[in-house]
Amino acid sequence: MRARLPRLSRAAFLLAGGHAQAEDLLQAALIKAALHWAKVSAAGDPEAYIRKILYHEHVRTWRRRRFLEHSTAVVPDRAMVGDESDRAVQRLVLEQALAKLTPRQRAVVVLRYFEDLSEAATAQVMGTSVGTVKSQTSHALGRLRTLAPELAELVREMEVSS
Repeated sequence: MRARLPRLSRAAFLLAGGHAQAEDLLQAALIKAALHWAKVSAAGDPEAYIRKILYHEHVRTWRRRRFLEHSTAVVPDRAMVGDESDRAVQRLVLEQALAKLTPRQRAVVVLRYFEDLSEAATAQVMGTSVGTVKSQTSHALGRLRTLAPELAELVREMEVSS
């Protein structure tokens, strides 16, 4: 699991929207996996099993809290300097835009485009139908287009890869 920890940590960060929340989310998932390790290891692919626990834990936490976040931060203007700064700004804008999506929409985007899962695999992880994954993906990409027009090229690439 140590070798797979960076991937799981990245997924947790993208779901939770912050380092501290991601650490808490991943820790909770790993604790649940450790408590049921015989079942996890018997499943054949411990990483997939732990990823599923991670997403279920994420959904459980937002269902439990049920509060609305109101972001007041203004999206920064794009810098006109080197390539690295453009990518850094794009990452920040994407992070802010993902934080404004509903938890389900964020989970669909993370699973489909950052974890590169198929629609069927995403549906299985989320415990929904493929049709729900398709509609949530469509709504999420539309919302990303509205929330962060500067990510239009990235969103277009996501739609093409669907």
